[in-house]
Amino acid sequence: MQISGTTALITGATGGIGQAIARALHARGASLILTGRRADVLEPLASELGARAIAADLSQRADVEHLAADAGEGVDILIANAALPGSGLLDSYSVEQIDRALDVNLRAPIVLAHALLPAMLARGRGHLLFMGSLQSKAPTPGAAMYNASKFGLRGFATALRGDLRTSGVGVSIVYPGFIRDAGLFADTGVKLPPGVGTRSPEDVARATLDAIERNRGEVDVAPLPLRVGSIFAGLAPGFAGSVQRRMGSERITREATVAQREKR
Repeated sequence: MQISGTTALITGATGGIGQAIARALHARGASLILTGRRADVLEPLASELGARAIAADLSQRADVEHLAADAGEGVDILIANAALPGSGLLDSYSVEQIDRALDVNLRAPIVLAHALLPAMLARGRGHLLFMGSLQSKAPTPGAAMYNASKFGLRGFATALRGDLRTSGVGVSIVYPGFIRDAGLFADTGVKLPPGVGTRSPEDVARATLDAIERNRGEVDVAPLPLRVGSIFAGLAPGFAGSVQRRMGSERITREATVAQREKR
């Protein structure tokens, strides 16, 4: 799909990854509708890019419905990027926190796609892009809620792509690994084991553009060892889990849980 001249709605635009994607799409000639919870970040970004800003909390179902209505039928590209952290053991969550994680990470992308898809189908063109995670391929201990939401998003996007294969509407899912300087991992300040590499928000933005322009179903954004590890985890999850634990995965998730508890 040619991005120039399109209108793109980006959720989670106030985060580092969302900002990088917004700037990349703007540089390609897209008109932007940006949404997020932090007006202090959203408004200056929208001003910089000549974009429209719509403040919304995607954990609130009414906000999701209002966002879809306010964005209108002219949206050509949906970038469902917003997400809440889901680190921590299940018994440390309240039911309300479980609902929030599922609402933001899984329900909101599905509902927005459902709302925006009919107009795309009527035009015979459009693109739905969902921001997944390598954790939707390689589950990690201490992050059951995050894994659940991202596994669900992966299944939804993959099946929807098959449903829409002849419609002119593309569907992609991008799988970031550890992203430095932005995103849920960067928020924690957790140190990774030696040899475990990272990628940048700009790498995620480039992968997003590539997925849209080439209608790629899945794009990994991670160093080769992590990509290979995610494939191996799908084939032998038990053994892969033991390798992860030896490399310090339990320490990483414990530290992430402490750092991200207030963001649930």
